[in-house]
Amino acid sequence: MPHLYTDRLELMTFTTEMMQAATSTRDKLEQATGYSVASGYPSETYKEILPYKIQRYRHFPEENEWEGLIIHKQDQCVIGDMGFRRSTDNPKEIELGYSIVPAYEGYGYATEMAEAIIEWGLKLEGVERIIASCDPNNAGSARVLEKAGFTSLGEREGKIYWST
Repeated sequence: MPHLYTDRLELMTFTTEMMQAATSTRDKLEQATGYSVASGYPSETYKEILPYKIQRYRHFPEENEWEGLIIHKQDQCVIGDMGFRRSTDNPKEIELGYSIVPAYEGYGYATEMAEAIIEWGLKLEGVERIIASCDPNNAGSARVLEKAGFTSLGEREGKIYWST
């Protein structure tokens, strides 16, 4: 993905080299990105799937263009990540996923990121809409998606699904 800038954020490609550093130590990730890294990033869950992502992106490098880091410009700090993947149900849809460290939640950063990513994503060739899902108990994520312009499609299989 290209570098994208919002009022308060920079969104940059999360390269396989950066992912490799993220599986190691915070210092290595800071060296790889050139930014400080917020406490709690990456989450343990995300850290566990990074080896899979690294392997996948090495075999399919074009997919890595859709994986990014969220940088807080004023703090010069990695505060989260976001990414797209093609929908398994419809190749004209891409699915947005994201996470923000707890210390930066509740300030509108996820909404700001989502709005920028939606604008960029809908310009990609063949993309007609962007979808997302969240846990029904995650009111914060539902609020982010709503503010970013998503419409709820309802709940199924234990998740609420959303679409632009």
